[in-house]
Amino acid sequence: MNSAGRFAPSPSGELHVGNLRTAILAWLFARSTGRTFLLRVEDLDRARSGAEAGQLRDLQAVGVTWDGDVVRQTARGPLYAGAISRLEAAGLTYECFCTRREIQEAPSAPHAPQGAYPGTCRNLDAAELEFKRSTRPAAIRLRADTAEYTVRDLLHGRFTGVVDDFVLRRNDGVTAYNLAVVVDDAEQGIDQVVRGDDLLPSTPRQAYLASLLGIPSPEYAHVPLVVNSDGARLAKRDGAVTLRDLADAGSPPAAVRDRLLESLGLPAGPLGNALAAFEPDALPREPWVWGGP
Repeated sequence: MNSAGRFAPSPSGELHVGNLRTAILAWLFARSTGRTFLLRVEDLDRARSGAEAGQLRDLQAVGVTWDGDVVRQTARGPLYAGAISRLEAAGLTYECFCTRREIQEAPSAPHAPQGAYPGTCRNLDAAELEFKRSTRPAAIRLRADTAEYTVRDLLHGRFTGVVDDFVLRRNDGVTAYNLAVVVDDAEQGIDQVVRGDDLLPSTPRQAYLASLLGIPSPEYAHVPLVVNSDGARLAKRDGAVTLRDLADAGSPPAAVRDRLLESLGLPAGPLGNALAAFEPDALPREPWVWGGP
């Protein structure tokens, strides 16, 4: 299988300039290393009608192209179920009946982040299991045998993060993101993952899960986000941040693309121009503050 990079948006609404900047970076990383570039729609539970078509249109408008067909997670349920079955057969899962509130209010292990699972349901006996099954559906959690895991990132170097007994399948039957992304990347031959650095803390969980499934970890590059003037992650509420809003304000897609490339220290114009000048080591390491249209 050929090596590949990817961009994997969730169709929950329009892409904003932060999403588009990350997509351009993922494209540049992949193309500069001779990889194919794939597009995967992560639509397990956040799809909004019409959002996918708009996102694909906006990516094309700034010059991001992809190879092959678009893949959608909702069509990949058997792959996820197979991975969970393998983990179950190895004794690496258990049923969990905790609510989100119960998890937040439970005391956690020292140094664990708020919300890390404290292991409440890890060792239920048969009678406890039978009773809890009668009260509510179970989620499936990983039975982790480590509290932390280390990954290597092209921009951040070695990063060690917490690993807890994270959810593999929610109690409504929906596959959890941390499992789906690992299975998808492996099945698609993706060995380079470029995404926003807000996802770096969850990466050790994913790399650890990949190791349990016998999957090599991809090469990671977590890139800086676009933030508003207050330093917060950019969002739709920050005003004209989508291609449609910016076009209405007088900035066509080509102008937005050029502005995003300028923020990366790359030449304007078609993405081929930027590709010829692309040097990962020269990329900015700090968030880029969006100043509006």
